[in-house]
Amino acid sequence: MQAASANKESDQTIVLVLADITPASLVWGWTRIIKGPNPWLAIDGVRFAKVLGSGYEGGFGLKPSSSRQGLFLVFHTALAAQDFLTHSEALQAYRERTRELCVVHMRTFSCRGSWDGTALDVTRSAPAQGPIAALTRASIQVRKASAFWQHAPPSQNALERVQGVQLAVGLGEAPFLRQATFTVWDSVAAMDAYARSGPHLEAIKAAAQHQYFSESMFARFVPLSIQGRWKDRDYG
Repeated sequence: MQAASANKESDQTIVLVLADITPASLVWGWTRIIKGPNPWLAIDGVRFAKVLGSGYEGGFGLKPSSSRQGLFLVFHTALAAQDFLTHSEALQAYRERTRELCVVHMRTFSCRGSWDGTALDVTRSAPAQGPIAALTRASIQVRKASAFWQHAPPSQNALERVQGVQLAVGLGEAPFLRQATFTVWDSVAAMDAYARSGPHLEAIKAAAQHQYFSESMFARFVPLSIQGRWKDRDYG
């Protein structure tokens, strides 16, 4: 992937929230998904928002999780993102209703494609070392969904075992057709080694050859902080 030059005029900052809702709050959790992005777009400084479900146990299969979900927020400025992290009552409501909560605060260093017509500003240069995060999301064409899912499981199963991955979660706006994968890696080299070999490379080739997607976005980030707990692992 070719990394675009950093946009020095943009201060855009990303926050991803991963939540595992407690059994007593499952109805509350499902209402977050039903309400969708509009309540989050009303927050000062939020440019783009997606409320996401997850696969079973935070994985990548078609079976949905009843408790795990994600929230992807794009802020116009770093100050707005930091204010949200420090003072948001909506984020505090998640903290009070989750068994696990992990918050990733990051800046984009590479983005190709779009999400509902929105692309991310590149605001950082690619890091020479240290951890990176990645988001791959796609709108799968209905008539090609079955073929896509024939390639997806081997690639995703390999991801959960690969060396160098710190965090991996399957997310989605809608079952079967609007899917995303978020990962955190030890380094750019660790991610590239996975992306350019084995089942994942075969899945990429198949997607390009058969045009599985009506829209896609591949973005990489520099994590500013990762705080909390996810799938029994502590971060921060």
